[in-house]
Amino acid sequence: MSDIYHIWADKKKSISDLDFANNMRKFLQHLVDEGKVNSFRITRMKLGFRSIQDLPEWHMMMEFDNMAQLDEAFGRVIPRKGQLEKEHISFNKFVEDNIQHALYRDWPDDL
Repeated sequence: MSDIYHIWADKKKSISDLDFANNMRKFLQHLVDEGKVNSFRITRMKLGFRSIQDLPEWHMMMEFDNMAQLDEAFGRVIPRKGQLEKEHISFNKFVEDNIQHALYRDWPDDL
């Protein structure tokens, strides 16, 4: 069972698609390498197909064992220090204002 943190975002027009995806991948892989995230996916809307008009083009998913691991990941990013912060900044500066977040879980879960 997992908790899955979703981010939908539009990239800044001045940033190339590859730079956006590569910088996000570098940031998320750093968290995986530290054991703060189990896995992630970076996806892009295909052909602009969507039913929600302002749904951002890019979708990132991060998988965690539980809320405690998610909290550890946030705690790792918050201090804004070291290489991880450089990678986090590169993501933040590439994102437009149109960003959405959601937390989902496998269901039914084993409570």
